[in-house]
Amino acid sequence: MSADLSYSDTEKYILDIPKFAGKHTLEDTRKLFKKLVGEDFPGKVIHIAGTNGKGSVCAYLRSILMKSGCSVGMFTSPHLEIMRERICLGEEMISEEEFTDAFVKVKQVWEALSEEADDEERKRLHPSFFEMLFLMAMVYFKEKEPDYIILETGLGGRLDATNVFDKPSVCVITEIGFDHMQYLGNTIEEIATEKAGIIKNKVPVVFVNKRPEVTDILTEYAEKAKSQVHSIGKDSILNVNIRNKTIDFSFHSGYYNYDSLSLNTSALYQTENSSLAVKAAEILGEEDKRIHPESIRAGLMAAHWPGRMEEVLPGVFLDGAHNEDGIEAFLHTVCNDSCNGQRFLLFGVVADKQYENMIKQIVASGGFAEVAVTPLESDRSVSIDRLREIWEQYNIRCSFHQNAEEAYHHLAEKVKGADVIYIAGSLYLIGQMKTLIRRISDD
Repeated sequence: MSADLSYSDTEKYILDIPKFAGKHTLEDTRKLFKKLVGEDFPGKVIHIAGTNGKGSVCAYLRSILMKSGCSVGMFTSPHLEIMRERICLGEEMISEEEFTDAFVKVKQVWEALSEEADDEERKRLHPSFFEMLFLMAMVYFKEKEPDYIILETGLGGRLDATNVFDKPSVCVITEIGFDHMQYLGNTIEEIATEKAGIIKNKVPVVFVNKRPEVTDILTEYAEKAKSQVHSIGKDSILNVNIRNKTIDFSFHSGYYNYDSLSLNTSALYQTENSSLAVKAAEILGEEDKRIHPESIRAGLMAAHWPGRMEEVLPGVFLDGAHNEDGIEAFLHTVCNDSCNGQRFLLFGVVADKQYENMIKQIVASGGFAEVAVTPLESDRSVSIDRLREIWEQYNIRCSFHQNAEEAYHHLAEKVKGADVIYIAGSLYLIGQMKTLIRRISDD
């Protein structure tokens, strides 16, 4: 079906679609969805929303389910290097041919519906960037028929394209903070309300009990939907112990008390994200007896999610922290690491984040001997002049560079012995650096 269309042509078409078109309704997406996959969709759906940690929860759940002997489809965003990363079966991303085939099928349905529509409706029916990829994932999963489908929302929840399922098996809401305010609202309550939009009638919901105002809103929505509430607070995660590049901790849930969970990471924030995954897996395990405490333990330890305190070279760590809460969690991990030398930071950020506050947090931590600052390869990047203006307000050693590669080599020449380089501030930056590090490693 895709013989006349190459993968590169497909990718280019999708990239040319506005990422935040804003003119589509959930009903428009649902209309295309039903035409593409019908009413009977295979697999149990796990729906995940939140501000930070969504992708990590997806990864932990996928690993748990795979260790339980289940087949798993997963749709996430954004991608770091390759667009196909967003659509996976197990740990394998969709092939170029299957990606193109799925695109053609979505495009054909859109074109068929457009023939019956007027000009205004035709424009509205065209999937946005995110909607196109979501619908392609659904076409792919319809064909592969996995036992479970893990869906990560894009920006919000209530109006998100992934919210077309009326009866997921469980909903998970990760930590909610300030991000994408231009789309979701300027208060934490407004943002929480958008995220709460994934809560469905009588579908169990798992969320983080960290901000009282968020907990109140999520609980209220769950009660209205008659959904069983499972909240995870500070008292649920105990005995956290960093062991070089792994973390041991205990998790107390309503069903089991796990006294010896281990994560293959040094990122302290993953204790919270993995606990959300454990609770969601327990709920699924009430009906699916393949899921049990042993497979949960094994799944957590085996899980890996790129760009989250990922050591890509000895002493070089990538972290996807890209908003205030993410930077706070990143700095908490950095300040509790086992570094016996100096720490250096490579930093870049996009313009629609609260980057001045992020920079203030980094400076206040006092954790870095030097910060190498760079713009990103994105039209959303903060300019180097603006970054210089902000960083030079503070008494911290900084260097300013025209690109990430220059910044990295500058720091790499400085480190010695037990020194560590951290790279954070934007997922765009993490993607760039993963490509650069792979090229350096191959040289």
